[in-house]
Amino acid sequence: MSTKSSSRAPSPTSTSRGFDEELARLESLAEDLRAKPTPTPDQVAYLRKSLTHRNNFLVSKAARLAASCELTQLLPDILAAYDRFFHDPAKTDPKCWAKEALAKALVTLGHRSKDEYLRGMRHHQMEPSFGPPVDAAGTLRATCAHALVDCPGISDADLLAALLEPFTDTDKTVRIEAARAIANVGGVSAMLILRLRALLGAASSESEPEVMGAVWSSLLALEGAQAIPLVALALEPGDDLAGEAAFALADLRSAEALAALLARLRAGADPPDFWFTSVLLSAIALTRLPAAMDFLIASVERDERQAADAIEALSRIAPNAELRTRMEQAVEQADSMRLRQALKKHLPPIAE
Repeated sequence: MSTKSSSRAPSPTSTSRGFDEELARLESLAEDLRAKPTPTPDQVAYLRKSLTHRNNFLVSKAARLAASCELTQLLPDILAAYDRFFHDPAKTDPKCWAKEALAKALVTLGHRSKDEYLRGMRHHQMEPSFGPPVDAAGTLRATCAHALVDCPGISDADLLAALLEPFTDTDKTVRIEAARAIANVGGVSAMLILRLRALLGAASSESEPEVMGAVWSSLLALEGAQAIPLVALALEPGDDLAGEAAFALADLRSAEALAALLARLRAGADPPDFWFTSVLLSAIALTRLPAAMDFLIASVERDERQAADAIEALSRIAPNAELRTRMEQAVEQADSMRLRQALKKHLPPIAE
């Protein structure tokens, strides 16, 4: 037998078996830590070793366990692993699994050095797919954009300038999270950036509803009632963008926001399906204001055209016992089989 045989690289079968064994050990450790959250020194040592593994998926599992157990003593090991997977990243960390988990672990464990987050926020990782190459690092960029806001040693001006990069990212999810991160910075400059984006988005036929919803919600969180007229303008077309504007206003839960929603409802919805009417009613219910509940109950009592949609809207906010009783009484007052069926469909009896 050749003496060289012992120096051969592991076969695919043995490599797969090694991965399966390590994965099983990590999953077993996770079960143990769920039962007893304080890890032993041996378990900490094993997680430290796992963070050095070449397999990005196993490292991601180890990073999540380290974060869940708040093992701050492993921060140097997490930082070393984080740096390692930026080298030849498409090969060493496909799908960006390791870097995403490591970045989230850094956040959880209180790492507040801006350099690591700036690096992650600016990282793009193009990988092959069945079509054009895809960027696997979107979640990493979004995570790091939020983390950067909490880092000391960076002025608001420099921070906002850095966040403009993810705010114009090719990945829609990154743009959404960048809007929220900018709102977390706060201040006049952040408000102006969001207001400009809201104005540009309202004027564009290519704006994405989810992105604009995040922009409007962020602007309302910063400006409050002052931003309501701008967001309310977006309600007029009654399209998908208008739906996002309606729910952004609902999140404010203010009398002024409710007034804007009611005004648009009374202006009427476009036929034939009156889809936007149901959107507005849902937004009105989500304000959870007493005046909103009174309006919706009155719509049911009068058996108006939107009464069934009002029942559905109320049912979606998990009504308490008092509100359920009011809904049932309103349906009885309307004396409508159509509304009784709507109530039965959307508000089934509570199981004993």
